[in-house]
Amino acid sequence: MSITKKLKDKYREDSKPKLKERFGYENDHQIPKVEKVVINMGLGQAVQNSKILDSAIRDLTKIAGQAPVVTKAKKSIATYKLRQGMPIGVMVTLRGDKMYHFLQKLLCVSLPRIRDFRGVGRKSCDGRGNYSLGINDQLLFPEIKYDEIDHTLGMNISIVTTANTDEEALALLEELGMPFKKN
Repeated sequence: MSITKKLKDKYREDSKPKLKERFGYENDHQIPKVEKVVINMGLGQAVQNSKILDSAIRDLTKIAGQAPVVTKAKKSIATYKLRQGMPIGVMVTLRGDKMYHFLQKLLCVSLPRIRDFRGVGRKSCDGRGNYSLGINDQLLFPEIKYDEIDHTLGMNISIVTTANTDEEALALLEELGMPFKKN
């Protein structure tokens, strides 16, 4: 059984019935699910050094298993020597099997590799059932080798769910295995 099937099956067989019972949903379509995962790398240093953009594209492609989109500046800011249309970041949106594969890798491999890891915070929800997580270093992912990186790059990971409230989203992520901090 592949990694993707494990998390997907865990959601279908274990998480859905528990969430339905806990929140008293009458219809299976009311049960929250993960809709997509968006990984974003902001590259402010790419204005001076264009090689950073190339390494970010290479690393994010390895991490996500999908080619990222280059994001460009919407307007010029003279203080930062930034011109409209200059590349300043990369992002990728994952859905379906690639999303479940990435989440399984994040939860089981990457987050436990953080030194002195005690869990992720519960306050990172946006009020509409979406969870955001910041990572300081791309070396947490097993696809990235220490010898191959030029610069350490951080990333933002947004987990978009169909939950209506933060409580439902946190319950969903907890059922999937997100390691939250103990209060």
